[in-house]
Amino acid sequence: MNASARTDCGPQHLKAPQRANEVRLARAALKRRVASGDLSAADVILACPAEVEGMAVSDLLMSQRRWGRTRCRKFLATIPITENKPIGTLTERQKRAVAAELPSPTPVRSHAPEPVAPVAAALAGAV
Repeated sequence: MNASARTDCGPQHLKAPQRANEVRLARAALKRRVASGDLSAADVILACPAEVEGMAVSDLLMSQRRWGRTRCRKFLATIPITENKPIGTLTERQKRAVAAELPSPTPVRSHAPEPVAPVAAALAGAV
């Protein structure tokens, strides 16, 4: 028999925390992108990358701006999906239903103050 079937470099109990940390960091980055409006939750659900397969649908939905637990529950009640359902176990029909019902993302505005000069010039011209 072939004794070189394993190609792992180290025990599994040492690799598991590293993999869990990689997935956690990837999910956090994804949730930040959804919150900033760079990426829509519908795109994530339809693409279903490997990092989000075990992530609950409600976690992704609540990462959007102005989406809390109540809004998420009401949304998922219209599409009969439990909020704890992992994204990776959604059927294609469920993924399309969720993506179709989600509102289009609006980019988050920066909180930088607007320049005063154009506003002052507009006011001076109106007087």
